[in-house]
Parts: sequence; C-alpha cells; structure tokens
Amino acid sequence: MTCPTCKAEAQRFGTNRNGSQRFRCVECKKTFSAKLEDRIAGSTIPLAQVEKVLQLLIEGCSVRSAERISGLHRDTILKLLVAAGEKCEKLMARLIVNVPVQDIEADEIWSFIQKKEKQVTQDDDPNYGDAYCFVAIERNTKLVVNFALGKRNQATTDIFIEGLRHATARQGFQITADGFVPYVSAIENTLADRVSFSQLIKVYRATPEGERKYSPAEVVSTEVVPVLGDPDPRRVCTSIVERQNLTMRMQMRRLTRLTNGFSKKWENHWAALCLHFAYYNFCRIHRSIRVTPAMQAGITDRVWDIAELLG
Repeated sequence: MTCPTCKAEAQRFGTNRNGSQRFRCVECKKTFSAKLEDRIAGSTIPLAQVEKVLQLLIEGCSVRSAERISGLHRDTILKLLVAAGEKCEKLMARLIVNVPVQDIEADEIWSFIQKKEKQVTQDDDPNYGDAYCFVAIERNTKLVVNFALGKRNQATTDIFIEGLRHATARQGFQITADGFVPYVSAIENTLADRVSFSQLIKVYRATPEGERKYSPAEVVSTEVVPVLGDPDPRRVCTSIVERQNLTMRMQMRRLTRLTNGFSKKWENHWAALCLHFAYYNFCRIHRSIRVTPAMQAGITDRVWDIAELLG
C-alpha cells in the first residue's frame, strides 16, 4: 500500500472498528484507512471477513461450505469472488510483464461449466460445456506466467500464446508442450523470434476390460518431437505444469471431479482461476524454493497477503 500524500511505502497499523485496515506511512508517518468500497466493489463487509471467505475458497472449500462457516449468503460470497478475481486479473496483467524466463511448460486442464459438452444444445449459452484452462509455468521459479480459459481449439491457443509473449522478456527461452496440434502454428506465428519449442508426446496403454472408468491411463512411452529452434532434450519436460494441474484440482472445489461443485457461470469460473493464480504467485510459499514464485522471479521482495491482492 502506498501513502496518498507522499506516495511512499506504508505499513499496516491496526484496524478500524468496521474491520478496514489502517496504514502508517514510513516517510511522513501519516495514518490512513483502506477504503472498503475501493477494495470489494462497494461491499460494507469487514475486510477481515472478506479475507476469511476468500481464504476458504482458495483452500478448496465449496461456496456452500464457505457459506456455512462464514455466515455470509452464497450470493454475497460469489460477488466477493468476482470482485476479487477482477482485481487479481488486473494485478497480474500489470506485474507479470517482460519477465525473464528460461524454461516454460504449457498444458491444458479440463473442466466444464453448467453441463458437460455432450449435454449442450444449440440454444444453450456458448460458454456452457467444456472449459479448458491453458497454463504456462516457469519451471525454475514456479511462476505461472500466463493462463487462458476457453474451448480446446486454435482460437483459445492463439490467445494463450499471445498472452505468453506479452508476459515474457525478449530473451530466448525454451518451451515444452504436449502433442496438441494448435500449439505448433500458434508458437511459430507468435514466438518464433525468441523460443526453442518441442512437444512431449505420451503414448497411453489401452484400458483393459473390467478396469474402472475413472482409473488413470498408464503411460507406456514418451516421444520428444523438436518443432522450432534448437531445444535441449535434457530440458524437455512437462512434470511441473502437470503437478500444477493437481494443485488446481486440490485447491479449487469447482475443479474437483465427480462432485456437484462445478461452475455454473463462466464469470465465476474465470474469477476463481484469477484468484487462485494470483494467490499462488504472490502469497503462497512454494516448498521447493521456500519463497513465493513472484519472489523467486524477482517481481516482488516479500510474501503478500490477501488484503494486498485486493488492494
């Protein structure tokens, strides 16, 4: 938080009776309050309660679970989620720009909105059905550099790669993706001046008769296919981004399979993704690097909290 008078850095300095955070400027020593209406879209709910509700959603609780724990109505919780998601989206668009990277791993994770794809009719909202989240993560810093939500097609892939170009610096880096064909043209048209690109294609064993429907398929072999530039075979990997897929399914109830917690609206789904990735990048300490991904990437110098994401 910056001081409105001298624009210097301010530190937390207690709270008001309504729960809003107070700050004191390091330079001029003036104190001021964080305006709740500027943080949570006009809500009068105390900021401490807002943080608690968002923390529940971040840690994998459903909206109705958060409703029972917090005492807030589910519609209010969803409004807070959307408002927080908008702020997190703007925050990442402002800070994750021209980031130096070395190894990018890209993948897509499946989910659905309102109903599964086979149940969608011509009269339904075009956002209903399959909703794939494309994720690009830097292997060394664990920073989620970019993500996109949409159908698993060329259009969404192009938007995803355009965002990746905006987020990364001009220096060369290596990118690894799965065998999804639209990656080839999207990366060649957008990132050909700065990347070496290869695809890691996995061959799965056919499901034996009698095996459960939801058992994971077994990988029997992998094939590395160089596509662009001169990729180093030793750096071709998608393990980190696939581990991020597990984190997403564990931390977002709407991505947990075989439940009724799936998203009913595209806006809520997108807001949940923005909140998750902002918290993952700026607030959550990664156990392997012992700092947050944003700190490891040099974007920030401290661990943030949820109030700073909203600010």
